[in-house]
Amino acid sequence: MAIYSIRDLEKLTGIKAHTIRMWEQRYHLVAPARTDTNIRYYTDENLRHLFNVALLNRYGYKISKLAKMQPQEIAARVAEIAESNGSANSQVDALTLAMIDLDEIAFDRIFSTYAWEHGFEKTMLELVYPFLDKLNVLWLTHSVSPAHEKFITNLIRRKLMCAIDKEPSDSQREGAKFLLYLPEGESQELTLLFMHYLLRSRRQKVVYLGPHTSLADLRDACQPFRPDYVFTILQEPLARQSVQSYLDNAAQSITTGRLLLSGAQLFVNPIKLPSNAQVLGGLPDALQFLDRLVIEQRGNGH
Repeated sequence: MAIYSIRDLEKLTGIKAHTIRMWEQRYHLVAPARTDTNIRYYTDENLRHLFNVALLNRYGYKISKLAKMQPQEIAARVAEIAESNGSANSQVDALTLAMIDLDEIAFDRIFSTYAWEHGFEKTMLELVYPFLDKLNVLWLTHSVSPAHEKFITNLIRRKLMCAIDKEPSDSQREGAKFLLYLPEGESQELTLLFMHYLLRSRRQKVVYLGPHTSLADLRDACQPFRPDYVFTILQEPLARQSVQSYLDNAAQSITTGRLLLSGAQLFVNPIKLPSNAQVLGGLPDALQFLDRLVIEQRGNGH
């Protein structure tokens, strides 16, 4: 069983700590436990109940009324709202709860419902990435454990792999050739997989090398494939070399085509881009780049 401080509850639910204390004292909505040394802490059950109370409160239920309801009734009304309301904000909260509970069935229901209503691409952009932004904050503030992060990221990874496989590969003969990889030590595989999906769904040719790719492996892949574009992400600090040195070596390794780059390290370090390199400032830039490319291909009769 996980335990949480009141600050953890604040970060997870978005409810201010002083509001939580007021709800405790005035309405007895949350009953914290205490350690042997009289330090207050909260359980998964407290967190789940507080999430549900906060959601109903946002939908117009008064706290005084919620205080008189049984937890089971509150949870049932939340379930009704979740089924009838497809707003991204409420679904991000629901994904957070699914992560805390390690509840794969709840995750699949939330994800699949949103994808059925909005499509896979919008589900990633409107639901999953806002959730991952929240997860990043929770991770940095130690409000969730590595187990929670591994659980949810593996589920998202599985959804991405399934979506990629559903896109036909034999219809990409006229598209540009993309090679996707991550440097050794880089952890942004979900974004690289999403880029793979975006390219396949737009009928581009893709070779996916994935994470932990050395520059020697990159060179070996580029020689027979001869990509038009090589895409990678530099989010984490590089080990044993500067970003500039890595960029220069990567640009030389691809021999043909253009190096497309994304990630925080391109903005926190002073760099000089190689002549065959281009920075994409996150997903919005990447989507604009792909849209322009598709328009150009259509104009050329592809």
